[in-house]
Amino acid sequence: MSHRGKSLKKKLLSLYGNPFIRFVSRRVGFLIITFVIFLLIIFALPRFIPGNPLATLLYAIREMPPETLQLKQKQLIEQFGLGKPLEVQFYEFIARLFRGDLGTSYSYPGIKVVTMVFTALPWSLGLLIPASLLSWIIGNLLGALAAYKRKTLIDNALLPAFLTLTETPYYWLAMVLLYIFAVTLKIFPTSDAHNFLYFPSLRLTFILDVLWHWTLPFLSILMGAIGGWAIGMRSMVIYELGADYVSYADSLGLPDRKVLLYVFKNSMLPQITGLALNLGTILGGALITEIVFNYPGTGFLIFRALTQLDYPMIQGAFILLILTLLIANFIVDLVYAYVDPRIRTGYIGE
Repeated sequence: MSHRGKSLKKKLLSLYGNPFIRFVSRRVGFLIITFVIFLLIIFALPRFIPGNPLATLLYAIREMPPETLQLKQKQLIEQFGLGKPLEVQFYEFIARLFRGDLGTSYSYPGIKVVTMVFTALPWSLGLLIPASLLSWIIGNLLGALAAYKRKTLIDNALLPAFLTLTETPYYWLAMVLLYIFAVTLKIFPTSDAHNFLYFPSLRLTFILDVLWHWTLPFLSILMGAIGGWAIGMRSMVIYELGADYVSYADSLGLPDRKVLLYVFKNSMLPQITGLALNLGTILGGALITEIVFNYPGTGFLIFRALTQLDYPMIQGAFILLILTLLIANFIVDLVYAYVDPRIRTGYIGE
């Protein structure tokens, strides 16, 4: 081995000797193994669902003579490779995946799955990211306030509201909001992401129309999530207020504001995990809310793919969903190492 090669090997070994690098490499290895297992599940599960994945296409030509219909079905089976052994189908699925090709939709022949997913994705992101972040911020602030004002009028008013919100399904809130503000009062539209008379653009009229359609789905997700975040934060703050370090800080005469800052920071750790995991599932969309409002996000896309047994669409959507979830888990580990000094100390002490 050349001197340069030995030097490079020595640097790599020294890097791997770093506890944090070892931690990252192990987590990456775990993510790869998990992803491979999920690929097997994603490939197998749709094929266990009873039904004909070509039913949608065959329904469109149902008026043809039986002989022609049978011949067309045979051609479609050959075209989509459904007649091949499962191991061959799985190999082709993996080979396409490594080329960045998620396949072609069965329900919409000629249209790539990637195209359909990335067409639906902005709608889900635009709906769920603001709702998730705002509900997280409001829920944590209200939960911390309720814990700090525990057994006062503020806590007695907020806690029942949190419990009611967290026990109320977000899709039920969606239907209630739809009935009150769209069907009865006719303030907001009943469905879709925008008026189809408007061509998508950056014009103010189109943006306002999108926001008009967006408001009710957004409020249903926001209201449904606030309660859960608030209850979690309230419990964590109450727990931290009873910790030894708080008593010690009080005995030292530290101002309440300083002590509460430490309490709030320590209470936020589980909430950060929850937010990251919540954002990791965001590609799945708010499935039932998107169905209620006929909102063209990824959740509605997955629902349509499942009902039509569109194998490539199901596989493609769930691959992106699993990838974001795994990446979110990985980011949570790194954020914990940054936020919590105890975990950083643990890395060094490995």
